Amino acid sequence: MSSTAAVRPPGRRRAAIWITLGAVVALVILFFVFAGLYADILWYQQVGFLNVLTTQWLAAAVMFFIGFFGMAVPLWLAIQLAYRLRPVYAKLNTQLDRYQQVIEPLRRLAMYGIPIVFGIFAGVSAGSRWQTALLWLNGTSYGQTDKQFHLDIGFYLFDLPFYRSLVGFASAVVIISLIATLATCYLYGSIRVSGREVRISKSARIQISVISAVYLLLQAVSIWLDRYATLTDANVNDQINGAAYTDVNATIPGRAVLAGIAVFVAVLFIVTAFVGRWRFPIVGTALLIVAALVVGAIYPWVVQRFQVEPSQKTLETPYVQRGIDATRDAYGLSNIDVIPFNAKTTAEQGALRQDAQTTAQIRIIDPAVVSPSFRQLEQFRQYYAFPNNLAVDRYNLDGKEQDAVVAVRELQQSGLTSARNWYNDTVVYTHGYGLVAAYGNQRSADGQPVFLESGIPTKGSLGTYEPRIYFGQQSPTYSIVGGPKGGKNVELDYPGGTGDAQQTYTTFAGNGGPKLDNIFKRLVYALKFQDEQIVLSDAVNNNSQILYDRDPIKRVQKVAPYLTLDSQAYPTVVDGRVKWVIDGYTTSDQYPYSHVGSLSDAIADTETPKPAYAFDDINYIRNSVKATVDAYDGSVTLYAWDDKDPVLKTWEKIFPTTVKPMSDMSAQLMSHVRYPADLFKVQRSVLGQYHVTDAGSFYSREDAWTTPNDPVSASTSPTLQPPYYLTMQMPGQTSPEFSLYTTFIPQASSEASRSVLKGYLAVDSNAGSTKGVKADGYGKLRLLSLPSSDTVPGPGQVQNSFNSDPSVSQQLNLLRQGKTDVINGNLLTLPVGGGLLYVQPVYVKSTGETSYPLLQKVLVAFGDKIAFQDTLDQALDVLFGGNSGATAGDTNIPTGTSPPASGGTGSGSGTSTPTDNAALQQALLDARAALTDRTNALKAGDWTAYGLADARLTKALADALAAEGSTGK
Repeated sequence: MSSTAAVRPPGRRRAAIWITLGAVVALVILFFVFAGLYADILWYQQVGFLNVLTTQWLAAAVMFFIGFFGMAVPLWLAIQLAYRLRPVYAKLNTQLDRYQQVIEPLRRLAMYGIPIVFGIFAGVSAGSRWQTALLWLNGTSYGQTDKQFHLDIGFYLFDLPFYRSLVGFASAVVIISLIATLATCYLYGSIRVSGREVRISKSARIQISVISAVYLLLQAVSIWLDRYATLTDANVNDQINGAAYTDVNATIPGRAVLAGIAVFVAVLFIVTAFVGRWRFPIVGTALLIVAALVVGAIYPWVVQRFQVEPSQKTLETPYVQRGIDATRDAYGLSNIDVIPFNAKTTAEQGALRQDAQTTAQIRIIDPAVVSPSFRQLEQFRQYYAFPNNLAVDRYNLDGKEQDAVVAVRELQQSGLTSARNWYNDTVVYTHGYGLVAAYGNQRSADGQPVFLESGIPTKGSLGTYEPRIYFGQQSPTYSIVGGPKGGKNVELDYPGGTGDAQQTYTTFAGNGGPKLDNIFKRLVYALKFQDEQIVLSDAVNNNSQILYDRDPIKRVQKVAPYLTLDSQAYPTVVDGRVKWVIDGYTTSDQYPYSHVGSLSDAIADTETPKPAYAFDDINYIRNSVKATVDAYDGSVTLYAWDDKDPVLKTWEKIFPTTVKPMSDMSAQLMSHVRYPADLFKVQRSVLGQYHVTDAGSFYSREDAWTTPNDPVSASTSPTLQPPYYLTMQMPGQTSPEFSLYTTFIPQASSEASRSVLKGYLAVDSNAGSTKGVKADGYGKLRLLSLPSSDTVPGPGQVQNSFNSDPSVSQQLNLLRQGKTDVINGNLLTLPVGGGLLYVQPVYVKSTGETSYPLLQKVLVAFGDKIAFQDTLDQALDVLFGGNSGATAGDTNIPTGTSPPASGGTGSGSGTSTPTDNAALQQALLDARAALTDRTNALKAGDWTAYGLADARLTKALADALAAEGSTGK
């Protein structure tokens, strides 16, 4: 006894230790989960969208429990009934006896465990469908009906997806319950198999029959709903979506018949529950299977093969027309203006006189090329950065609209190199500084951008505004900012001249993130970011705020999870603040008869890479929301841009008070919103086929278009040419407007297809400058349709003409001498002079590590004639017989540019002082003079003078490179 007593206590102690450790581990895991959830609450609460988070959580939780109990209760009930109604004295075979002996000790656990496990899976699945359920509960009428069933479009967008999901879920519950019933009945003798004889007890017969009947009734409902789904299925050799002739006359009626047969067979199962004869439901089930084959597959095939195909075009035309009309409506193409455009191809003297306002605004600064120029001229320190692709905006300067290439100077902590540590990364280097803007139509004498806003501190034409960029596309993962009033400033604001003594520091004074005003919150964020310094550092005080999720697109996506966001956010100065503007779309793939396409495929081009895997098919899209994110405090504001969109109306019911009316948009904000590029790309992708509105022509695909490849993309992996923002006047407009355009060429049917221009699509992107009022012309799509017999060259042909022209090639080869690269900028197309003008800036960039591209030449083309000159104005004059009739924006080239010295303050005036490298300036002047003399000699055929000028040019370029290297630029 004494020995037993001596042994047991250690065993109990070990058990207690293990229980304690398990409890501690469970508590730690729960605290980690709680910390993540609580951090989300703090973030949403601070940004003012807590109801978005709570609505999602509540909806997901309710759907989880509905799914859990919807699966677990019927499954538990089926198992319990099968067990409790088992025959008490059933004679089992030896095998079943062994099964029962094994299972019996675990029977109670299995009877509750199996339903719970299946219930959890069902709950998770249902919880992920909270959006479908809320759309059904709050659905809004579309105000338009489909052509087949004459139901409101809202039924397909909001109701049908929910009904089909509900029937699918219920069918899964019933079939799992039926399997569990059969297994339990067999295990406990309610179903006995003896040779070829199967005996089923009365209770089992009733249970199996009722469950089978319910399943068949659900299948009847599913088949009936499938009739409506034919309106969103691909059809007519994949040319359109929706029900075509065979669907309307065979598939839809056939599914109605099958639904009726399924109901009839369900009744036979109910009869069997009472009369005990299985012959009727077995025969009925066989009939249903045969009917499914005959009515559901064979009959539609017969109709398609022997009735439709011999007269396909005639029979399918009405349904193709439905597809055309629905697609154009779903993608916002119903009211497009198609303008026949007999483009001239002869460049006549004075042809641009009527387009003087357009030519003055032609953008020669390529936002995809000049990012290195911004970096070298405006970066100042290695811890600042600009994006690779800059944005195009416009500002009203002295009463005139001016296109500008813009970017914000963001923080890039990787540039700190050896200075990186937790304190610097988190507390000191917290934000970028200033917006930089360059005139889109100007360049300096040496080819640099001319800035209208630049420098540190910022100076220029945009007035006074808050320049600090705490929220941007390259912001750190998190920063801790803020401090007590009167405390020491520790956040680096901007660099001064030389040395730390001239650095300027600041303290964040906004409301940009959750406050770390107690130890518990600091612990929560220490766990979230896996960083103990948040708790331990004395830099964190009760006034500190933690800024994270700082990318503007990510912030908008979190507060509006129902929106599909444009791939590019662009910065602009609005009401004294730098604000990011993001376009939000409401989308669906359930619009009846509308063409379904991949959003990622549609927007992929040179500037937007295509993702490796994308599941984003849509057939309806609206630019329903304009969102802004304040670059200083991260505040997010959503504005209802398309308040008639039924999808947005539905989401506004789900998340009330989160979207403000357009009337709240300020006049300055209205002047900077633009027609979104991604929506335009989707529309041009659809319009390549659906510009044809006649069903017969559409069916023949005799006039299909496509977007041309970008002429400057790699020939081995070409990408589509992106659309470009320009200020121009389209036919039908009374004055130039800020616009977005694209071109079309014939869809290639063979390698011999010509790259001639077939269409030119532009949309008015100017929303006006009246508070809360959208300009009448905004969003107006105009399609210039060129005659089939026309031979206007497409972008590919024009680029080929540039590259193969002997004179151009010779000059480009000269520019390439001495370790320099020639970069072709964006090839722009403008409808001026009664035809289509092509403009392409040409940049020269040395191969040094710190070099940047300089705009040295401009290529222009009209018809089959090209010109290649130092300025756009000169090139246009040469192209149009010595006098184009108009002047370009680069007529008066500033004598220099004003990159402030690294670490200096900089003037930022836009027309700044020349560089202080006299040798470089002289070499560039010599090169320019030699180039002019060489060009004149070439035109005159004086080869002796040409050789001398060419030698002078070579020497001047070598001197320029040597002078450039001596400054370290």
